[in-house]
Amino acid sequence: MKGLFISFEGPDGAGKTTQIKMLEEYLKNKGYDVVLTREPGGTYISEQIRKVILDVSNENMNYMTEALLYAASRAQHVSEVIKSSIDEGKIVICDRFVDSSVVYQGIGRNLGIDTVEAINKFAIDGCMPHVTFLFKISPEEGIRRKSKQGEKDRLENEKIDFHKRVYKGYEELRDKHVDRIQEIDAEKTIEEIHEDIKKRIDDIL
Repeated sequence: MKGLFISFEGPDGAGKTTQIKMLEEYLKNKGYDVVLTREPGGTYISEQIRKVILDVSNENMNYMTEALLYAASRAQHVSEVIKSSIDEGKIVICDRFVDSSVVYQGIGRNLGIDTVEAINKFAIDGCMPHVTFLFKISPEEGIRRKSKQGEKDRLENEKIDFHKRVYKGYEELRDKHVDRIQEIDAEKTIEEIHEDIKKRIDDIL
């Protein structure tokens, strides 16, 4: 039996990381073989690319350069970790995947959805999540949370207008991929969100 590919998406500060760790523990306790990973990153090479992308000193990075670096990191990630893990019957939980590029670079950077999807068609090699949990939180609340957590990376430091475009972009993707993307109210309590996700995962499994 092939495995399951789950991605978590949403604006910065939505609380994805906490819920990902809780889901990992829940699934491992049920006896599943779980691979926890993230984007950009997930492999040695991809993590090196991540450092370049998110480095605040790279403020003059061209938007297309940014999109291509994300795709390059993803191509390595898919070939080295994600595809093989799914083929081995494991459950892959990924903090962000191609939807982030479509939203952040395609819409946030105004490169266009079609352009970013075309770039990433090669990177993902036909590999898409079976289910995506989209954490919904207002851009203002997300930024407030990130600011409380301390130092922000290059994209988190963008102006509120950028984050508002990202928010609307996620809504657009949700409406476009209703069979895959499931919305999560990220302003509920940690336990309420975890219970919601558990129920949805149990239904899928």
